[in-house]
Amino acid sequence: MRSETMEWNRAKQKASLENGWFIPEFIELAIRNLAENFLKKEKLGAWVAHYNNNPRGNAGKQVQTIGIVMAGNIPLVGFHDFLSVFATGHRSMIKPSSRDKVLINHLVQMLATWEPTINHQVHFSEMLKNCDAYIATGSNNTSRYFEYYFGKYPHVIRRNKTSVSILKGDETMSELESLADDVYQFFGLGCRNVTKIYVPEDYNFELLLTAFKKYNYLADHHKYKNNYDYNLALHILNNKFYMTNGSIILTEDRSIFSPISQLNYEYYRGQGHLLSSLSDNPDIQCVISRAGQVPFGKSQSPTLFDYADRVDTMAFLQSV
Repeated sequence: MRSETMEWNRAKQKASLENGWFIPEFIELAIRNLAENFLKKEKLGAWVAHYNNNPRGNAGKQVQTIGIVMAGNIPLVGFHDFLSVFATGHRSMIKPSSRDKVLINHLVQMLATWEPTINHQVHFSEMLKNCDAYIATGSNNTSRYFEYYFGKYPHVIRRNKTSVSILKGDETMSELESLADDVYQFFGLGCRNVTKIYVPEDYNFELLLTAFKKYNYLADHHKYKNNYDYNLALHILNNKFYMTNGSIILTEDRSIFSPISQLNYEYYRGQGHLLSSLSDNPDIQCVISRAGQVPFGKSQSPTLFDYADRVDTMAFLQSV
């Protein structure tokens, strides 16, 4: 994945051409995160050892077929599910997103050239029938269909999630530039992207907007620019207060979800009560803060143990 072979470069280029949101910068970012955080031998070993599981044997345990419905919001977002099924020794039947099928197909083909038995363990299909269990990732709307089709089987069904950040007001420029990574990377399309910030009542946004200029070049991307112009026009037409640095719109809004190119903010008084309410919110994937579980700039660098929707995929697969 870190190589520069002609075939792999062609696959990355094709993925970028088929999905306008998959710019080369973010494809490389996704690949680097997977290679460094998931695929290092010692990290894989510690992950598998945590479940007392033989990664390639499962002696005495029946091999099952696991249907995987992958999302396509960021490059290779379904790789962790594929890796989890592979590590537990089950077969996978994968339905990749039409927006992100090139990269995962290429990687599986490469695996098969090194180990031909992969062809019997990993399959791609547009219809996931006769599977023993299912892992499906989608929106709140598609989750209803997943429940209807897969509800009678063992399943993990994921819905819309997002991430938020808590600021104290004394963050350094370096910390705010790291927060910009959490907001802008992958154009804010991931469940680990920050779509809302909580700030103290006397917060000064000037330093934040300056730090966020680090990503002003994204405003030249046509798809992102269209979203920015549309949301800016809505604020102007509705005579709604907003702030902008030319690449993102800041507006006061209680919703934790925000459209592309917009970052919501809300004032808070007591941080203890705020943390309690956020930890109980099922729509939040992670909370980014200086002293939090996820530090600034690390939201898009999950480990093998950082499961989507906080549902332990490996434990689920072992229970099948």
